[in-house]
Amino acid sequence: MTIRSVRKSRRKLLFPTLLILFLTCLFGIYTQFQTISYFCRPLWDKPPPPFKRIPHYYAENVSMAHLCELHGWTPRLEPRRVFDAIIFSNELDLLELRWRELEPYVSKFVILESNTTFTGIPKPLFFDSNKERFAFAEGKVVHGVFPGKKRSKGQAYEDPFLLEGKQRVAMNWLLKEAGIADGDALIMSDADEIPSPHTVKFLQWCDEIPNVMHLELRDYMYSFEFPVDYSSWRASVHIYSSKWTQYRHSRQTDLILSDAGWHCSFCFRRLNEFVFKMKGYSHADRVKRKEFLDYSRIQRHICKGYDLFDMLPEKYSFKELISNIGPIPPSASAVHLPAFLIQNAARFRFLLPGGCLREP
Repeated sequence: MTIRSVRKSRRKLLFPTLLILFLTCLFGIYTQFQTISYFCRPLWDKPPPPFKRIPHYYAENVSMAHLCELHGWTPRLEPRRVFDAIIFSNELDLLELRWRELEPYVSKFVILESNTTFTGIPKPLFFDSNKERFAFAEGKVVHGVFPGKKRSKGQAYEDPFLLEGKQRVAMNWLLKEAGIADGDALIMSDADEIPSPHTVKFLQWCDEIPNVMHLELRDYMYSFEFPVDYSSWRASVHIYSSKWTQYRHSRQTDLILSDAGWHCSFCFRRLNEFVFKMKGYSHADRVKRKEFLDYSRIQRHICKGYDLFDMLPEKYSFKELISNIGPIPPSASAVHLPAFLIQNAARFRFLLPGGCLREP
């Protein structure tokens, strides 16, 4: 074969080779678009404006009057009423943990649940069918049911964030039914975003606190064995006003109270509860393959601290993104956690270091 014929045959192969490479790249971009998008986030997105952090002073056996003054707030002569309002799905263990911690300081627990998930899947009324578990707070509970929108098989469903938004609007009516009044303190957070008791005591006993401030919560994944960081900020507290207070779960002010509690995401006792949330919450589109819902895979990811959806960290600089890739390092510390959790460690072993194995 001459050199000319070799070159000619190579030119003939060049186009199909390039076409195959192009189609392969196109297929890779299509199937891994979310991963590529998250990795390139520092190029196309900017971080939100930074919060103005309010230092948080607390120590045991220090009077509330002194703690209020350290924050620049005025001590009250009588406690303010505190309303704790949450939209509930199926987090029964965390709900008990939350209410046991806050019951001495909260005037009313306002809880709204729906008969469907945010993605339109029919669901039981988990709280309503487990009321006896929360009998200790019975006189303080105001429970409401939101009529969800069920989705038939093959039917397109409404944007889950719109359904979630409608439930938050419904919470405004439930709060009025609960008897909230101007000047009361209102906690707006999800069930797994738990303010610390001493944070709630500030709402009770301090005047001149900001009318609206977010709560900086220590972020955990799967249990208190896997601390992530202090990036949880959506929980907020409000001095209620019938004129302008609206129940929301988004940024509402630049002020945030530092180290104000715990946010334990996907902290479930049973593997089927993980699957239920993965299919039913607003980010259900992250379940990209059926094997994501496999029990053995979920169990491995829990014990190793891997992301259930195989997603990259949501960071705004390449330095932060790269440094946070990989599993969450486990912690052996069970210090400064909810008191009820430590008092009932045997019941809640799955939330503590070394308790990663879940019930099927």
